[in-house]
Amino acid sequence: MASADSLTVPDARPLTGTDAPLPAPAGEPASTEPSTGHSSSQSTGPATGLTASTRERLAAAARDADASGEPDRPALALLRESGLLGLALPYEYGGTGADAHGLNSAVSQVAQVNASASIMLFQHYAVSRRILEHGSPALRRRLLPRLARGDWLAASAWSETGAGANKKHLSTVARRTPDGGWVLDGAKSFTTSAGLADIYLVLAQTEEPAADTAPDTGYGSAGQTFFLIPADAPGLIPDTSMRLTGMRGSATGFVSVRDCHVPDTARLGPVGAAASIIAGVRDSGATLGAVSVGLAEAALDLAHRHAERRGLLAQQAVRHRLVDIAGEVETARAVVERAGRRTADDPGIATLHSKLVASSAAERVINAVERLLGSAGYVASNEINRYGRDARAVALMGPTNDLCKELVSLTWNR
Repeated sequence: MASADSLTVPDARPLTGTDAPLPAPAGEPASTEPSTGHSSSQSTGPATGLTASTRERLAAAARDADASGEPDRPALALLRESGLLGLALPYEYGGTGADAHGLNSAVSQVAQVNASASIMLFQHYAVSRRILEHGSPALRRRLLPRLARGDWLAASAWSETGAGANKKHLSTVARRTPDGGWVLDGAKSFTTSAGLADIYLVLAQTEEPAADTAPDTGYGSAGQTFFLIPADAPGLIPDTSMRLTGMRGSATGFVSVRDCHVPDTARLGPVGAAASIIAGVRDSGATLGAVSVGLAEAALDLAHRHAERRGLLAQQAVRHRLVDIAGEVETARAVVERAGRRTADDPGIATLHSKLVASSAAERVINAVERLLGSAGYVASNEINRYGRDARAVALMGPTNDLCKELVSLTWNR
């Protein structure tokens, strides 16, 4: 199994698995070989960051989506054409082979101008890497080139009403069928990219956990299994009627699976092993704290522009307030960079801390900038208000900040 930061696919044997591929979306031919090249946009765009034009277009899309509350389709189109969707995957599959530090940097850059798009990007990276690590050779060959090229967008469908932040009491179930496949029934909530994604990583209960199962990982439980379900699978129904206060363009909504039949080849990882896969995610170094860093940087830039435009930099008190705010941003950036470089003794704990520290710092930064802006920040159209609503959303995303604290503290009892 590849580590989360591996840049090559493990087991360099020919990809000649006998398991049948997942069905392709309507009208799309099936892939039979891994991609060996990558487009010019993949080779020249992401490595040097976002272009000025892309930043401007993403920012405009963010403003429009925040006003309308509708899924940010223009931002998704920009992500697809930019080559950014391929960063998490190795060259063998048409990606650009970025490590966790590179992924965090990309997410942060996008978050500076469009936090909703950065969340869609982060989730796409997360699912892509789980397939790379735990997918069979045939499954990797079938899915990864499309995810790398940006033809497909991936999304996670884990959360559901009543399951709690730790995903321990799922109502979504998957049952074996006589032909060896599975049928899923249940409903997921707070799924980012609902209705936009081309494939969903769905968490389901496949068996009842025994009383003496493996030690508690704090997130997920025994007897849970992951399934990769294409958006056009009969029985999978997205619902984007949810209206959020922040991240309004992220298409966060509901996804139902009703009598949804999938082959066993749609399963990701062993039956009942989802909790161990989830536990390994934090070791990757990819962190939602990167979204918070981007938002904090955007707020700091806004404060500087305001101070320069109003001639406030001549005032020592204003300059010193800006220094304090910049220090908070540097702190958030440092913990996220450390998580991405995986240099800590326990990379998983460092990743959890990076979300906690960066998300809290971003909220403090934005609050401080709001006070510095004075009445200008009280105008509804001022972007600081969107930054604040988006920053708060990060703390509520899985694992929530409260759950992050629990996951860190659980290690003290072992």
